[in-house]
Amino acid sequence: MSLPPNAPPKSSLNASPVVELRQYTLKPGRRDTLIDIFDGHLIDGQEAAGMTIIGQFRDLDRPDMFVWLRGFDGMEARKNALIAFYEGPVWAAWRDAANATMISSDDVLLLKPAWPDAGFQLTGSQRTAVPAYEKPSGDNRLSDSVVIKIHHLRPGAGADFASRFETDAIPTLAEFGARPLAAFVTEHAENSFPRLPVRSGENVFISVTAFDSADAHARHEAALASSPEWQALEREAQSCLARSTETLRLSATSQSLLGR
Repeated sequence: MSLPPNAPPKSSLNASPVVELRQYTLKPGRRDTLIDIFDGHLIDGQEAAGMTIIGQFRDLDRPDMFVWLRGFDGMEARKNALIAFYEGPVWAAWRDAANATMISSDDVLLLKPAWPDAGFQLTGSQRTAVPAYEKPSGDNRLSDSVVIKIHHLRPGAGADFASRFETDAIPTLAEFGARPLAAFVTEHAENSFPRLPVRSGENVFISVTAFDSADAHARHEAALASSPEWQALEREAQSCLARSTETLRLSATSQSLLGR
């Protein structure tokens, strides 16, 4: 999938065939401290090691959650990149300060694109200069809202759900104002860097969409709720679901490639 048509010109980055969705539970009041450390000191070192730092976000509904996405060129490339970074000087310099903000960093989903062109298309993406201090916006209407939905699927339901989503759901979502950015399913390959655990036994489909604002997302959800077409799609999808869908409403940090 491609970035929204009004996205600013950005440097060349390829879609990643392996992606991590990472959700960190932080100590109360420490999220902005971690964001300052991460955006100011940890992005360049990770990308120099061979990763793509795709997006960093504040969770609008959970004030002590930091959510981010990073991509890799494959599972072996992931192993090599993580070894290079976590055994390198940048992480050694900032590890203690970053870890001091966290309660847990183990909520990690290992993902792959749900179909051949379903990954993030970041060609032309670039970051702005890092501010001395990033103050979170008190008015979410002023920036894009990124929404990640985690659909928990029954065993063997992934291909059917992905096909329905690509064919039927994406056009309907776009009709009601969403900008689909990417879609992923669980990467079931063995964790190539066991020092960083990932959630095992998962079978998920994840959609990533953007909206002009949090208010625009709320209007979108209201429109879907009153759409007979969308309600029919949801009823058809129920047979694929193992439990309720999780929704992450996110606001990007200043150094995120998504949502700015």
